[in-house]
Amino acid sequence: MSQGGSAQPAGTRAETQPAMRVLIVDDERNIRKTLSVCLQGLGCQVTESGSSTSAVEAIARSPYDVAFVDLRLGRENGLDLLPKLLAERPGLDVIMITAYAAVDSAVEAMKRGAKDYLPKPFTPAQIRKVIEAARARRELERRLLDLEARLADAAPEVSLETSSASMRSVMEVVARAASHDVPVLLRGESGTGKSVLARALHQMSPRRDRPFGVVNCPALTEELLASEMFGHAKGAFTGAVRDRAGRVEAAEGGTLFLDEVGEIPPSMQAKLLRFLQDKQFERVGETRTRVSDVRIVAATNRDLDAAVSQGQFREDLLFRLNVIEVTVPPLRDRRDEILLLARRFLAFFSRAARRAPPDLSPEAERALLEYPWPGNVRELRNAIERAVILTPGERLAREAFPERIAQHGTDAPALGGDFSVESVEREHILRVLSRSKTQEEAARILGLDASTLWRKRRKYEDG
Repeated sequence: MSQGGSAQPAGTRAETQPAMRVLIVDDERNIRKTLSVCLQGLGCQVTESGSSTSAVEAIARSPYDVAFVDLRLGRENGLDLLPKLLAERPGLDVIMITAYAAVDSAVEAMKRGAKDYLPKPFTPAQIRKVIEAARARRELERRLLDLEARLADAAPEVSLETSSASMRSVMEVVARAASHDVPVLLRGESGTGKSVLARALHQMSPRRDRPFGVVNCPALTEELLASEMFGHAKGAFTGAVRDRAGRVEAAEGGTLFLDEVGEIPPSMQAKLLRFLQDKQFERVGETRTRVSDVRIVAATNRDLDAAVSQGQFREDLLFRLNVIEVTVPPLRDRRDEILLLARRFLAFFSRAARRAPPDLSPEAERALLEYPWPGNVRELRNAIERAVILTPGERLAREAFPERIAQHGTDAPALGGDFSVESVEREHILRVLSRSKTQEEAARILGLDASTLWRKRRKYEDG
């Protein structure tokens, strides 16, 4: 068995596409060499195998995108090899090739999971078509994984265009780290936007054309976490009704983001450490060792150094995870970014509600700026979404936000306090307006005619 590959001339499509990894399984050396030359000319990385046994060994050591399998392998039947290859690599595109083409064998190959069937002799144009179809499927898989991750967020929590000096420093580190194929650890409080930064790092890296996968570590039991990451064999546990590849295999060639990695249990810490060191793993319920080329980006809101001292987290794993460490500052330390983010969320949620984005009153802006935001960007996002849903009108007053936020930004007048009648009237009118569905409803509650309320609203909101 031999391995080889060739560079693609400048200006060709392969220059901007990830190289397809192809396994050729044929007992005729000349066929292997001819097909290998054709595939290398298309920018593929090629491995040759002359038997079923060596093919299974090859795919166990390294993942492939496409396998060309001869129907007759000496005394063996290539159709019997097909399910073995797919058990190792469920997403593999298997192309059956044969000099003895027949409808029955073609139908049987498709039933067993083959993607295509080529009679010998085949042409370079046919091979190119097969590779382009496989590449298109890989791109679709990548887009689906990326869409899944984006839907989980529902809205962008962090923009890469930032007005915050501290976030600009973070983005500079992320940009430099992206081009170096090493693990990155994102530290910071919950809700600061670490998952968005992880995705940004992937998009800036050479792996951008491969999948971006996400594993939410605290959301799963130990057994399910192992299955989610590394996959499982049929019957490995209750509910495992079929073989299943994990996120590591699904993100092959790309990036796997481990959210809240500090919460994984000790046994999984050992498995993750091994994968970081050797790129090796086993599916749950299997003893066969597999290999996957995936970059790990992890995030945590825990003090992992303290967890190490308390024996709750492996020190060697921490060293492996934080080859490059990025600390994301909390929102209270990025106050120059609060209103920029708030307006971005206003535009996003207003589009979803099919309404024009409302403005923020000066007092609302002050309240947002003075509130400490313990939930960080996520809390700001939720507060804006709530205000857009519950508050009609063209402007959001301070009272459109929950009391814990609205109490900031002003010394609200209280009955019997040292306040003028006008300041008490202003506060009362704006509060009633913020909870009323229409201006007419507010006018009825306040006992004012609509034109008087309109004048007072303009006066007090602009004041």
